[in-house]
Parts: sequence; structure tokens; C-alpha cells
Amino acid sequence: MAGVTDTQDDTETTGRNQSGAPRYSRRLSDKILIAFHHACDQGDYEIAEQLLRILESMLTRRTVPPDANRRKSIESLVAAHERLWHLRHPEKQFG
Repeated sequence: MAGVTDTQDDTETTGRNQSGAPRYSRRLSDKILIAFHHACDQGDYEIAEQLLRILESMLTRRTVPPDANRRKSIESLVAAHERLWHLRHPEKQFG
């Protein structure tokens, strides 16, 4: 995933909201996508598939107002599905 490294702190705050709770710099969907890629890197394809199902559920439900990054998020979801397919079917990549 471009722009995200393992050295970035997932709990990095950008400040605090009015209730005093920290605001996080990443959306939950971004964190799930990072976890998906980590599962793929570890070879845990079952967990990666479950994470994709959760991410897909999050992205396909209707939000009000509509998410401005929805298209980018959908493209990331498609790319993640493609990565998992290629990892599970390495023999079909060059055949």
C-alpha cells in the first residue's frame, strides 16, 4: 500500500476532540486494509479473506453523507482481492 510503512504509528494522534478522546490519523478501513496486507505477508490467507469480507461490508453500506474517498477505497478493495487471488493461485500467473 503506497504511503504506508510498518514504522508509522497506527495510534498517532492528530489532536483531541471536544470530549478529550484522541483523534486518530487513519480510518478504520485503512487499518483493516493494513491488517489484510500483514496477514498476506504472513501467509495467513484465511484471516486475510475474512478481513476483506469485513472491509467490503464497510465499503458497500450506504453512508450519509457519501464518503468522498469511496472510489479510492473500492479500488483498494479490488486490488486486495487480486493480491489474495494471485497468492492463492501462483501457478496461474504465468500460464
